[in-house]
Amino acid sequence: MNKIIIKSIGVYLNILCLIAPKAGGKKGFELFCWPRRIKMKPHQLEFLNQAEEKFTINYTGKKVQGYRWGKGEKKVLLLHGWQSHSYWWRYIINRLSKEEFTIFSLDAPGHGLSEGDFLNLPHYSGLIEQFIIEHQSLHAILTHSFGGFASVYTLHRLPQLQVSKMVVMAAPGEVRHFFNYYQQILGLSAKAGQVITDHFIKTIGHPPSYFQMKEFAKTLHQPGLIIHDTEDKEAPYKNAVAMNEAWKNSTLISTTGLGHNLKSKELVEQVANFI
Repeated sequence: MNKIIIKSIGVYLNILCLIAPKAGGKKGFELFCWPRRIKMKPHQLEFLNQAEEKFTINYTGKKVQGYRWGKGEKKVLLLHGWQSHSYWWRYIINRLSKEEFTIFSLDAPGHGLSEGDFLNLPHYSGLIEQFIIEHQSLHAILTHSFGGFASVYTLHRLPQLQVSKMVVMAAPGEVRHFFNYYQQILGLSAKAGQVITDHFIKTIGHPPSYFQMKEFAKTLHQPGLIIHDTEDKEAPYKNAVAMNEAWKNSTLISTTGLGHNLKSKELVEQVANFI
């Protein structure tokens, strides 16, 4: 999205929030929760089509695309980040034993081959909750970026869910960070920012500042592996340190130079060994 379009959207929201606050708040909130769907490439589809099972989950009136590999006793769920999809997990999927594990991966709503054009933290969390309840228990959840935030929030919200282990890779630390960036990039006025925040609170039930990983992590009891790069420009490294300090049963692996995507054969081995 080029700068002219972004600026135009900001001007539109500033005006709308001034003359019609209810409509402006709703429109601004919806835009904040709108992921730009990235078209999947042929080689990505080819890999996912090799899954032993492709299935869909009905969630809030939309179909969520899922994939399964393996037939092992230990169930593992893979959850990707914002504007990504299940192909992100190809190295982990290829590494794990299909005799020991049953590996599930979901395309989040509005991502990959799933329906919808809307995603926020409670929405993603609801999908995770539904999946875990349907499968009764999971050996592990492996997460990247926004998928990690949604998973930690889910287990904080519902500590009775049966999940034995969790891997959290390159997760953001707070929704407020995204909300502030959203306001800044669009050039929203103080009035527009407040109106959209008010709609956020009305819809979600909490202000953006409520959603903090370090607070949610305090209530987690299962063993956790946190992996984060010191040079991550999308999710600051300090969030991983704070989460590790709050999560009593967690281990932090720090890398340098891998960025947000954390592509590394060594990390794949460490994750596989952990679960």
